[in-house]
Amino acid sequence: MTDAPHRTAQALKARSQKTEASLQRIQSVVDQLAKSGSPITVAAVARQADVSRTFLYEHTKARTLVADAASRARGLRTQTDQAQREAVEASWRERALNTEEALKHTNAEVLNQRERIAELLGQIAALQGEWTDADVVRITTANVALQREVRALTAERERLTKRLAAARDNARFADKRIAALEAQIAEHLTTPPS
Repeated sequence: MTDAPHRTAQALKARSQKTEASLQRIQSVVDQLAKSGSPITVAAVARQADVSRTFLYEHTKARTLVADAASRARGLRTQTDQAQREAVEASWRERALNTEEALKHTNAEVLNQRERIAELLGQIAALQGEWTDADVVRITTANVALQREVRALTAERERLTKRLAAARDNARFADKRIAALEAQIAEHLTTPPS
């Protein structure tokens, strides 16, 4: 019977060692999940650490390990989310400032263009104000007459161009004819009379 307390002590020691090994696996899994950014849940930890969910819920140290890690992960996610929101907000703020600057530049350019248009319209009005209706009629009539004269001169130029081409053709023909006659005369002169 002295063996029974010894076996009990060994069983308790083995159970304690098994519990300690399970806690070390849980700690390792929790650290890996935290590093990878994966969600830290009881189901994920139990599956990867090869322990039961019941062990995680009933064992105080195991429950504390998982709860603390999940809490830290939520805090990191909250900080990361906050940092991302701030980065997005800064980006939009930068875009808004750039857009505002571009809008100021565009408004200044539009104002410059409006001033230039007003200046040109003033010049047109000044030019129109100097001419009377009789001047406009006279200039229009002269323009029509000049256009008629240009058409007539263009037609005359085309007629003269054709005549010049015909005269050149005639001159070439005459040159050939003269050359042929000169050849006949030269042949006649060199041939002795019979």
